[in-house]
Amino acid sequence: MISVSPARCVQVLYTGGTIGMVRGPHGLRPASDFAARMAAALQNHPRPLPAYRFTELAPPIDSATLTHAHWQQMHAALIDAAESGACDAVLLLHGTDTLAYTAAALAHLLVDYPLPVVLTGAIHPADFPTSDAWPNVCGALAALGAGSVRSVAVHFHGQLFDPLRVTKWRSHTADAFIALPRPRTEDAPAPLPACLHWRTPRRSVALAALPFVPGLRADTLCAVLDSGLEALLLECYGTGTAPTDNPDILAALRAAHERGVLLAAISQCPAGAVQPDVYAVSHALFASGVCPAGALSREAALARIYALLGAGLSRDEAAALLPVQWP
Repeated sequence: MISVSPARCVQVLYTGGTIGMVRGPHGLRPASDFAARMAAALQNHPRPLPAYRFTELAPPIDSATLTHAHWQQMHAALIDAAESGACDAVLLLHGTDTLAYTAAALAHLLVDYPLPVVLTGAIHPADFPTSDAWPNVCGALAALGAGSVRSVAVHFHGQLFDPLRVTKWRSHTADAFIALPRPRTEDAPAPLPACLHWRTPRRSVALAALPFVPGLRADTLCAVLDSGLEALLLECYGTGTAPTDNPDILAALRAAHERGVLLAAISQCPAGAVQPDVYAVSHALFASGVCPAGALSREAALARIYALLGAGLSRDEAAALLPVQWP
């Protein structure tokens, strides 16, 4: 656990997103030169804010195009920020569409990281008269300057959010994010594998998510599982129920498990958690090799799978760390 102290100098990492976008012929598009715009906007800010250094991860992206390669780029920049000693906190500017995914990923990638990290962005570009960009940026800097952030957090619309609970709830208003009321699960046994340390780079992982819906066909599931996946996140009903009366669905899951695919299950309910022993219909699902992922949200579960498999852990080692609380 890092000590909580006011940040004196913040490393700002600009990745793109709506916050820095400009109008183009087909709509809003990512743009560079955000450093100058940020300096001008903060020049006359009435409250003292910590000093900052600015880095742009080139090229800036629309966060809808986010890939594991971008996470690797951000992770490398955060390793450099900590090892340089030039700053004592990090502010990462990110598009809102996948901000919750990146927050969860960084929470898992930065185990024992020595600096507090805050992510923020904006629903409206900084150059728009009604933009929420500067309140979010200044609020995040102020939180770091006050020593209010202990590890990784999201700051948006005046609130700090847990990176493993936050989700984008609204698409067009400034109060876009909420904290999902996912129940806490038991802590992971200590110590964690050494490969989960914050300096460990990760490789990309072939993974996907698939919700169970009424009428889901077994051949659809097979097509997904046969596409070369290393892991599939199944979004179940309620406490982990699924159409297990379909033998072809169970056969597809068993075959994938035998091939070494990590199969994980979460609840579709915003405040849900998987409890495999509640309903008889769940028994066959988990007997087929599916691993319950407890109370994780989609964003947190996918980030955790990436962090575990990407660090080189085996399918079974990763499965053991999915449902327990870490970081």
